[in-house]
This record gives sequence, C-alpha cells and structure tokens, in this order.
Amino acid sequence: MTERIFISSVQKELAAERLALRDFIHGDALLSRFFRVFLFEDLPAQDRRADELYLDEVARADIYLGVFGQTYGFEDNAGVSPTEREFDEATARGKERIIFVKGVDDAGRDAKMKALVHKAGGQLIRRRFIETSELTTAVYASLVAHLERTGRLRTRPFDAAACLDARVEDLSAEKLDLFLARAHNQRGYALGPGTPMAHALAHMNLLDNGQPSHAAMLLFGAQPQRFLISSEVKCMHFHGRTVQKPIPSYQIFKGTVFELVDQGVDFVLSKLNARVGTRAETNQAPVTYELPREAVAEAIVNAVMHRDYASNASVQVMLFADRLEIWNPGELPPGLTMAQLERPHPSIPHNPLLAEPMFLSRYAEKAGSGILDMFALCAADGLPAPTFRQDGGQFVQTLWRPLSAQSAVLNEPQQVTQQVTQQVPQQVEAAPLVARLLRVMPGDRECAREELMSALGLADRNNFVVQYLRPAIDAGLVEATVPDKPTSRLQKYRLTPRGLDWLQGS
Repeated sequence: MTERIFISSVQKELAAERLALRDFIHGDALLSRFFRVFLFEDLPAQDRRADELYLDEVARADIYLGVFGQTYGFEDNAGVSPTEREFDEATARGKERIIFVKGVDDAGRDAKMKALVHKAGGQLIRRRFIETSELTTAVYASLVAHLERTGRLRTRPFDAAACLDARVEDLSAEKLDLFLARAHNQRGYALGPGTPMAHALAHMNLLDNGQPSHAAMLLFGAQPQRFLISSEVKCMHFHGRTVQKPIPSYQIFKGTVFELVDQGVDFVLSKLNARVGTRAETNQAPVTYELPREAVAEAIVNAVMHRDYASNASVQVMLFADRLEIWNPGELPPGLTMAQLERPHPSIPHNPLLAEPMFLSRYAEKAGSGILDMFALCAADGLPAPTFRQDGGQFVQTLWRPLSAQSAVLNEPQQVTQQVTQQVPQQVEAAPLVARLLRVMPGDRECAREELMSALGLADRNNFVVQYLRPAIDAGLVEATVPDKPTSRLQKYRLTPRGLDWLQGS
C-alpha cells in the first residue's frame, strides 16, 4: 500500500523546498516504494474553491508534512491562512504530522507564523532546517522512522542502520569538531565545535537506538575500515592507456569519507602535468592542472558519497595516459538516466545521511549541480566532455586528459583521428579549428582578440578562447604580447616562429 503525503503551505518563499521534497521522495529508491506526494500545484484547474481542495486533500492524506517559513501567507475572512487551516484539519482528523521550520530561530518571523510554530511545538516535536538538502535529509529520516514504527520496513537503509559492534567511543571527537567548525563557517550550521558527540549525532540522525550508524562511522570513525573494510579508495597510475602490471604507482587510502576524498584528489593531482603562473595578481603563484582540480574533486566526491557501501568492492581511481577513470560500486537510481546527467536533474543520493554532512562541509555543492559543474569546468579548459557509463555493478566516471598539442595540431591529424576518435571525438575536432585561426592571422603584425574573432566570424568569446586560442597557445603556435597579464586591455596575439613555419607549409 502506498501512503499519501500532503505537503503544506503554498507560500512562495517555500516553493523550491516543496518541489525538492516531492522530487526527492518520488526519486528515492526506498521512499518511492511507500509514498506519493500531493502538491496543490500538481492539480489541474477545477471549478472549486482552493481552500476546499486543500482540506479535502488533507482528509485523504495519510501523513501531513508541514513546512513553515517566515511569512504567514494569504489570510481568509477570519484572518487564518491555508497553512494553519491545513494543520488544524490534520490535527482534528488524527493524521500523523511531521513539522519542519525554516531558520535556526524565530527572528524576523511573521507574528502569526510564529504563533503557529509555537502551537505546533506544543503538540509534537518539530525540526528546524536552513538549507534544502538539510530538509530532505531530515524528512528522509522521519519517513524511514515512520515505516519502521508501522512495521512496513523491518530493516533500516544501510547508511541509517547501526554499525555492527561499534560504539560511540569508536568515533573521534577531534574529527567531529573539525567537521562542525567547517560546517559552521561554510554553511552557518547551527552546531559548533565542542558539541557533545551524542547530541551532534542525534541532531544529524546518525544514531540507531543509541548505536552509531554506518554513516556515523564513515564520517567520524577513528578507524572506519575496522568496521567497514571495503570503505577505502584504491588509486593507480598507468603510463599507457590500458591496465598493465606491474602498476607503476598503486596506493590504498583509508580513513573517513572526508579523508578519502582529500587523499584521492592529492594522488591524482600529484601525477598530472601542471603549469605554474606568475605572481602578477596575487602573492602566491597560481597552479593550473591539465584537468581542472574542481572537476577531479567532484568526481571523487561523487564516487565516495554515492557508492554502495554494502558491496565488497572499493572505489577505484585510475589515471591513464589519456584519461582519469573513477569507479564506484553502485548504479544510477531508478528514473535517472545517463542522458539526464548532461542537463539539470534532481539529486537522489544513495546515502542521504552521508550526503548532508558532505554538503554542510562544502565537499559537495547544491543538489544535482555537481556533474553539470564538471561539464562546465572541462569545457572552459577546452577539454572533451566527461563521460559516464555503467559497467556491470560499477558506475564509471571518465575525465579526458588533453592530447599532445603537437600531435593534435601539427603531426598527421588524420592519423591521430584514427587512433582516438572513438575515445575523445571532441578533442580531435580542435585541430582544424586551430588551423582556421592560424590562417586568418597576419604574419607581420599583432592582432587583438576582437579582430581575430571578427575574421573568424565568431561572436562567442568563450568559444573562441576554448576552441581556438588556448589550444594554439598551448601548441606553441601563437603567443600573447602580455603573457604575464592575460586579461590586460593591451593584450594582443601574434604567430610564433613555429606558427609561421606551420602556416608556410600548410
């Protein structure tokens, strides 16, 4: 039997939260089996008064989920808002009520809404939230608890279930304090360093009948792999394009999920080519890696955060000559396809109780945007788009390294195409674009960016820089006249001796 959830409030300030809750519940592999959400916005137009519809839907619902904000909203002739009418109707009918209040306190809250919050608090436990991801995590925990109370769920989800043989003493107060300090500074999290362990765990729904959950151990365990052996990251570096033994560099990292991400990212960056800039704009010389650091971190965070921890397999990070592959045990959630990853999509975390702390500490960004950020970062650096695939029970993310500029631009481009077109087709297409740029550049003078774009018939500055200019500079065919200040208003570009040689021979 599917239970019906009525989400209260049509206040405009909470529209995003209401839609996010509906999408989260319908998209979660567990919750979608047991619940369907009613939102007033989903109803077609009807010849009925809105307030009658609200109350009829409350009567039909099994669970009333109240989300209270700062404003009280529209008031009827009696001075009562639909939100309060709905709450009173659910109370009168004996519905199960779950209440969430936005904000850490009532500062700035409308007086009538403040009174409604206090009325609800006098009848049942209410929870507060700041970010939408914090709300979805709390709702997840509340609905799982409801399923357990009603006997419909006899075993808890892996991240919420007790970690076998673990005690609170097996967690590290120091690691908890580091997290709380970061979450407080980065996201304004209500709890700060020094919060007692039991209180902090209860606030984050990381206890199962007083025992640390698997999520608690993965987040704050003194030695997480003592209880969860496969929760490690294996990092390998190969000089070629295939897995070959002996492996030149192979390390296995252990620790909390935060430590696993940090160690995995550091391993990859230590093997990538890097370019050190100048101190023209800052006291510290900037370092630019051949793969965007943020894209590498996002891919590793995805693997660690969304993997199936019930699997005996580990996360694997493999750096090849042409690509970075990151494997994690697990599959995309039902309803989410590979194609949808390339456009805005809901976040449906496999481990919600891990995802929330990683968001609070800014290891993960807002729901559903991480993979889109990877696409944007790679495009900005002129790299092929990331690719994703399902390989058996493993989800594989691939970031493509840049091809050798001389091979791609100068040396037998047709041969290069035959070798790599199936792997990185976008990169091969850059060669003729660079050739186009070289052919419009005069050999005897310097040109401004606008002049070159006009000669090429281009209007998009980013496309020109990513697809034409930067590959040509990296190949040593074009140079900037003010190389230490890329954004200088006096900046112009000219052919190098190598560029002139290529042009004369083409």
